[in-house]
Amino acid sequence: MTAQTETPGSVTAVYKVSGMSCGHCEGSVSSEIAEIADVSSVKAVASTGEVTVVSEAPLDEAALRAAVDEAGFELVGKA
Repeated sequence: MTAQTETPGSVTAVYKVSGMSCGHCEGSVSSEIAEIADVSSVKAVASTGEVTVVSEAPLDEAALRAAVDEAGFELVGKA
């Protein structure tokens, strides 16, 4: 099952990120991902390890992985 939906002008995808345990972790991951071009919103939830990203186009997984790595966490893949 894919967690990606497309609506006019936006793409929403949910990813699993390992290692988040608190609000600070959520903020770190969110701020790094928000810097990727075309990202319009990010919501990270430490308790589930899920990060929901809304963007204007599908994201390049390498760019997403690099952003999560920069925050100090690991991108597991799509939820």
